[in-house]
Parts: sequence; C-alpha cells; structure tokens
Amino acid sequence: MRTGTPGRSALPDYDAHVPVYLTAVVPVFDEIESLSAFHADLTQALQGVERDRGVSTEIVYVDDGSSDGSSELLCKLALDAPDTVRVVVLRRRFGKSGALAAGFAAARGRLIATLDADGQDVPAELPALLRLIEEDDYDLVGGWRRDRHDRAVKRLTSRWYNAATRTLTGLDLHDFNSGFKVLRAEVARELPLYGEFHRFVPVLADDLGFRVGEVVVEHRPRRAGRSKYLSVLRFPKTLLDLLTVLFLTRFADRPLYLFGGVGAALATTGFGILAYLTVLKLVFQQGIGQRPLLLFGVVTLLVGFQLIGTGFLGDVLRHSAARERQPYRVRHVVQAGEFRPNGLHSDADGPGPAGA
Repeated sequence: MRTGTPGRSALPDYDAHVPVYLTAVVPVFDEIESLSAFHADLTQALQGVERDRGVSTEIVYVDDGSSDGSSELLCKLALDAPDTVRVVVLRRRFGKSGALAAGFAAARGRLIATLDADGQDVPAELPALLRLIEEDDYDLVGGWRRDRHDRAVKRLTSRWYNAATRTLTGLDLHDFNSGFKVLRAEVARELPLYGEFHRFVPVLADDLGFRVGEVVVEHRPRRAGRSKYLSVLRFPKTLLDLLTVLFLTRFADRPLYLFGGVGAALATTGFGILAYLTVLKLVFQQGIGQRPLLLFGVVTLLVGFQLIGTGFLGDVLRHSAARERQPYRVRHVVQAGEFRPNGLHSDADGPGPAGA
C-alpha cells in the first residue's frame, strides 16, 4: 500500500504487471486553475486512443512542489479514477527534468506521452504523434508548435534557442523544447534527465541512437493561470546548458579530442611565438625581456600543455568508467521468428494496438 503524506488519503494500490500501451506523464507546478479542464481533455483523448486501438492507457501526474492546492486536486482525481490515474508527489520542487524523470520511473506504458498541464498542449493531437511511432518506426516524436500562442519575448527567445540548437547539433528539428512528445519506454529509461536537460531531450535521444522526428501540432493560448517561465533571464542559462549537452554528446567518450585539440593549438602557438622571439634575440640581437609577447608566448605554451594533460586524464577516467558502461546501443536483434523492427508488440508483451 502506498501511503500519502499525513492528513491526506493514501493512493490506492495498483498492479504493476497490468499491460499498459500508453502512459501520459504530466509534470504539474501550481496549475490548479487549468488542471480540471486539462484533465477532461486528456481523459477524452486517451479514451479515443483506447477505443481506436483496443489498448489500455493511464495518466501519471507528477506534482513538482505545488503550493496552490494542485496536489490536493490531483489526489482527488486519482481517487476518482484509481485504475487510470496515479499521482507522484515530490517532496519539493525539483524542476521539470526531475519531475519527468519521476514520471518516467512510475510509467508502465510501452509508449509514453509527455504534456504540460497549462492547457496549451492539445491532447486530441496524440494520434498524430502516435502514428509516426507506430507506422514510421520513430522512437521519439515531438510536437512542433509552428503557430505558438505565447508572449512575444517567449516566442523570440524560443526562435533563437531552436536556431542555435539546430546549428550546433545538426539535428533538423524546429521545436526542441516542446513539452508535447511521444517516446518509447526504452528511450525514457536511457535519458539522462537532470538540471535543465528536459530542453534537450531530442538531442540526447538522437545521441543514444534513437530515431527522432516531429509533427506539426496545434498550440492554444493559455486559458488560465500564468507562465512560470522568464524567457529573457533563462536564455543565457539555456545556452550554457546547450554547451554542456554538446560536450557530453560529442566529447564525453574521448575528452582528449576536445582538450587535446585546443591544447595542441595553444601549445603550437606559444611555441611559435617563443621561437620567433628566440630568433630576434640570438640572430638580430634585439632585446625581448620587456616585450608583452614573451609573457603571452610562455602562458600560451603552458596552458596548452595543461589542457593536453587534462585531456589525457579525462581519457584515463573514461577508460576506467567504460568497464561499467556499454559503448553501444542496440535497436533490435534479428532472430528466427522474433523479428519485430518497431519493438512495440509481441505475444509476451500483452495486448497491443488492434491488428498488431
């Protein structure tokens, strides 16, 4: 039996072995004004998925430290529909990445949909995202909010962020930070979610070898409450997070490529400067002791060697950690009688979509 916090009703038991096709994971932070309408829309959309595909679905709400009564309302929704709604209440606000990670850990579905609880995502668009997963063998599909209904400053910073991410990562998507996604459970299990990494889920999934796509979805104006997002203040922080993600996806396995490359360039520059000054001193008998170029050359050479050493140390640490980490990711294994390229259904998996 799962117990709630003192003074609240405990959530009912659930059978972790019941096969679920789709889990909707919804992080919630102070959204009491929009929750009821959003829940009605989501429930209706999931009932349509169940009816059209002959599958079962569930909703996992993650309360991320709300203080406006959202937690109490979520617990009421869970008690009203104990077979389909579960609530994970976090001890304090851990941020959207932490809330998503908690939701993924609680999800039982072979597919997972993520939506924001502010009512701007349209749950009725779920079949469009599911279709790309089921028919085109994608592992993660995001909703492209082509016509966004947000404040001008939020749209502008989002456009900058998407352009920078697309340029630096080479991943041809238009809306990296959309909260409306559908992904396979194995993608959720492997994603390293912490800090602000929820903004880079498509980039992280692509680095792990999963197929990533997007589809245009409707985006509604916020009907109640207010945005918790300050775009101008977060944009520089997001760019720093992007640099972290780029390092982790491109150089985490071979840090020497980054540190050694930059260090070699600096060391070569410093060596060239010192060689030039040596020629001036020995051949042309010119004084070099008071030249700022001498100090610059020495510092550049030393920093270059330090970076190369840092790269070597990083490679040694990575080599030690590699014993516990797989250096590959398998999409599927071809074996007689068991070839299932989309990985969605087998007789042992329980019921899947109708006709699967």
